[in-house]
Amino acid sequence: MGDDDTRYEAVSSRDARFDGEFFFGVRTTGIYCRPSCPAVTPKRQNVSFYPTAAAAQGHGFRACRRCRPDAVPGSAEWNVRADVVGRAMRMIGDGVVDREGVPGLAGRLGYSTRQVQRQLTAELGAGPVALARAQRAHTARLLLQTTGLPVTEIAFAAGFASVRQFNETIRGVYARTPTALRAEAGSGAGARTALAAGVPLRLAHRGPYAAGEVFDLLAAEAVSHVEEVVGAPGARTYRRTLRLPYGTGVVSVDERSRGRWLEARIHLTDLRDLTTAVHRLRRLFDLDADPYAVAERLGATPGLAAEVAARPGVRSPGTAEPEEFALRTVLGAEESARLVERYGTPLATACGTLTHVFPEPAALTGHPVAGPLARALADGAVRLDPGADRDEAEQALLAVPGVTAEAAALIRMRALGDPDVPPAGTPQREEWRPWRSYAARYLGVGPCGPSEASGLSGPSEDSRPSEDSRPSEVSRPSEAHGPSDASGPSGS
Repeated sequence: MGDDDTRYEAVSSRDARFDGEFFFGVRTTGIYCRPSCPAVTPKRQNVSFYPTAAAAQGHGFRACRRCRPDAVPGSAEWNVRADVVGRAMRMIGDGVVDREGVPGLAGRLGYSTRQVQRQLTAELGAGPVALARAQRAHTARLLLQTTGLPVTEIAFAAGFASVRQFNETIRGVYARTPTALRAEAGSGAGARTALAAGVPLRLAHRGPYAAGEVFDLLAAEAVSHVEEVVGAPGARTYRRTLRLPYGTGVVSVDERSRGRWLEARIHLTDLRDLTTAVHRLRRLFDLDADPYAVAERLGATPGLAAEVAARPGVRSPGTAEPEEFALRTVLGAEESARLVERYGTPLATACGTLTHVFPEPAALTGHPVAGPLARALADGAVRLDPGADRDEAEQALLAVPGVTAEAAALIRMRALGDPDVPPAGTPQREEWRPWRSYAARYLGVGPCGPSEASGLSGPSEDSRPSEDSRPSEVSRPSEAHGPSDASGPSGS
C-alpha cells in the first residue's frame, strides 16, 4: 500500500482497512501491532513496518496485548496472486509445512527449498518455517484460551514438534508462558470448553460482510447428509462435514455478523486439523477479501456503480472441499446426495442431518458421469489444492471428458478461489481486474450464466444414471479494533 509514510498515516488514523495488510513494530516498547491498534500512536522514528506477523516476530517484536495482531484477517493479496509466493502462502495457511515440512511445500510448488526460502524471505521478511511458526503460535493461543485441554496436548495439536519448542515459541511471540496466556483470557477462561463441545472461534473479516447473500448461495447448493442450513434468514446457521488430513470434522458458522467477525464452532476427531479447518472455512466464506479495494475498482464503472453502492460487502465464496466441489459441479445436488449415502464415509456420531463425509474421488471412478473427473483427481492429473497453478488446473479440467468450459470456469472460481474469473455473457472488462469474480456476484451471474446454481444442477433426467449405476464507495469502518479470536492465514 505505497511507501512507509503512507503506512504511518494509516496507523495514525487507526485505519482498520489495512489490518492484515501490514504490521508495525515499535522499537521503544518491543511490540508489534495491527494498523488499527487503539494505543497511543508512536513517533514515526520509532516505527518499523513488516508485511507479515512472522517478519515482525523475526525482528524480535512480541504481539501487542491490546490489538492482538495475530488475529487479523489474512491479506487479500495471497488470493489474488498466482505466482509462487501467493501459492506458497495459501499452502502454508492450509498446514502443508506442518504436515510435510519445507521440502513438501517446495515439491508441491515445483521449486527447490532454497528457491522457496529466498523468494518468501525477500518479499515477506520471513521464510516458510517462520511463517508456519507464527501460525502455530496463533493456533496454540486459541486452544489455550478456548479449551480446557492440557498444555502438552495443545502443543502437539498446534503442530509443534516438542513441548520445549512450544514453550519457547509462546514466550517469544507473546512474552508470557502458556499458563499465563491461558490465565489472562479473563471471561474467556470461564468459557473454556471440553473437546467434545468443539472449539469456539471468531472468524474475522475486513469491512462490511454481506452474509445474507453468502448464506443464500450455500442454502441453494447444500447437499443432503454433508451440509445443512437451518434457521430463519438473518439468523441462520450453516453446518457441514469435512475430510481433513488427520481425521474428520463438523463445522458450524452463524449468519449474524457480530462486529467484524462471524461466530463459528469446529468439532474435530483430531485437533491437529484445527489450522487446516479454519483455513478452509475462511476460503469458503471469503473472509480474507478486501471489500474496499473491490468497491473502489468496480464502483468506478457505470455498469456496476449502483449495485456496489447498494450492496456493500459482497463476497465471492469459495469452497471448503475443492475436489468435492468439482465432482458436485458435474453431478448435481440430487445425484451427489445419492452418492454420499452409498459411497460417503459415515460419521462416528451424526450431527443433525449431517451423517457422512463426501466420497473421496477414488470411490467414484466407476461412475458414468463423474468417473472421468474422479479418476483425474485420484491420479493427480487434476490438482485443486490451495497451491495449485490455476491456469494449469483449468487446462487439465478441460482435458477431462464431460467437463465443459463453463464448469471448468466455475471450479476455478470456487474450488481454486480465483477472484478474477469473468462473468459469462459480458464483455471482457479489463477495468474490473482483478475482481471479475466479484463483478459476477454483483451482476447476479456466474461463469456458467445467469444462475450459478444451474452450474450445479448436473445432468438432465434423461442422461442421469439410475440408482443402481456405479459411481459508489463503501463507508470507512468506525471500529478501531477487531475481534480477538479470529484468524487469518497470512499473518498468523
